[in-house]
Amino acid sequence: MDLNNLIKMGADAFIASPGSGSAGSSLDADTIVSALSNLTSGEGGLDIGSIISNMQSSNLVETLQSWLGDGDNSAISDQQISDVLGSENISTFASQLGLSEEEAIGGLQDALPVIVDSVSSSPLFNLVGGIDGAMALASKFFR
Repeated sequence: MDLNNLIKMGADAFIASPGSGSAGSSLDADTIVSALSNLTSGEGGLDIGSIISNMQSSNLVETLQSWLGDGDNSAISDQQISDVLGSENISTFASQLGLSEEEAIGGLQDALPVIVDSVSSSPLFNLVGGIDGAMALASKFFR
């Protein structure tokens, strides 16, 4: 699965998220895809490796494992989203979408697990060594 498909899935989850409010659910997917693409790097690419690394360094390994593994994805709090993505990135993301930061975070709480979980559905996930290998692969190929 390529990065564009991952981001599109995340945009769909953002639109469907009750956390993004009515403003978030009324946005078109292309607008959200554009904002998600710039969320971590500002250079036109969502850095999934950075997200995974930030989750590991923020003591969110169990949450990350639930997202990358089979079964339900664990929830992530507002503060944890801010820790992983950075409050400045979230502010810029919200501004690009014309949303409050609370609506942006609410939508990201549903979109981010979908994006990261989709990485694990790739056949390469097991070949590269699970979470550690996915982090290395994502940092090289999803930048």
